[in-house]
Amino acid sequence: MKKGLHSLVTKCVCTLVIILTLHLPSYSQLSAGNYFEGGLTVGPIVFLGDLGGHFGRGTTFIKDYNMKATKLSYGAFLAAHPTEWLGFRLALNIGKLDGDDAYITPKGGYEEARHDRNLDFRTNITEAFFAAELYPTVFFEDYPTELAGKLRPYGLIGVGVFHFNPQGSYVDPNTGATTWVDLRPLHTEGQGFPEYPNSKEYSLTQLNIPMGVGIKYYLSEKVNLSAELIYRKTFTDYIDDVSTKYIDPATFYTNLSASQAQIADAIYNKSPLRATDPANYGPGAKRGDPTQADAYFTMGLKLGIRLGSSREWNNSTRCPLLRF
Repeated sequence: MKKGLHSLVTKCVCTLVIILTLHLPSYSQLSAGNYFEGGLTVGPIVFLGDLGGHFGRGTTFIKDYNMKATKLSYGAFLAAHPTEWLGFRLALNIGKLDGDDAYITPKGGYEEARHDRNLDFRTNITEAFFAAELYPTVFFEDYPTELAGKLRPYGLIGVGVFHFNPQGSYVDPNTGATTWVDLRPLHTEGQGFPEYPNSKEYSLTQLNIPMGVGIKYYLSEKVNLSAELIYRKTFTDYIDDVSTKYIDPATFYTNLSASQAQIADAIYNKSPLRATDPANYGPGAKRGDPTQADAYFTMGLKLGIRLGSSREWNNSTRCPLLRF
């Protein structure tokens, strides 16, 4: 199911890019664009996955947004606009994601089980993406190149790559001190263990599909501000290191060093009901939901500055690939 959806989304994005590229010569006469834009982005970033969330069933959509999981992200971008109605953006962003079952306020519903699971994680995240931006209202403007004071809504979709490294909090039983430890080397769901042949190790670098909407306001012909919401669909369920079932903790001691096994045993299952309710929090019980991949989204404030026309860049760099 996930492979099929991944293939379908990838094909759609590729088809969109090809169609837009083939139609650039004919549509570029509609409005005089042909410029570059660069700038900075800052705003909240929020994780949507197995850990944390809101009341009811956990989802990877904005319904499960919990303000306590909000962190900050920062980025820079360079965009090429062959026309006023179309842009191609290359962006680089960094930020932090986290999730904690303690963020959940129990209300007697499905969220109770997640709250009692009592797991947490955090990770730094670095991403780069390439996206097409579409400005549909340009088609209804009498003077598309007169920009100062204009508002333009837009949509975007693209493809990206991101890197993460989930960590979980560990309380040392001897000192009581809390530290954050990398989770992937602990194989918390038996990833790569011979006892769990169907549980494969996950990569810390993954693809995503950014898609979103925004609105741009032109302070002047050269400077603009945008507010945008971009949702990232991913193809991994391990951003938070939680996906399937609790494993037998004895396998930690047969596959890891003694010190790693001790930490893994303590960190993979932090539920206060671990000993008293093995049916729900013991080996083989549900730990996460593998039917839904993790996701995250940003709400960005973007400052853009026009850098000059592509012809000016072409003349200075003599790079034929940048000619529109």
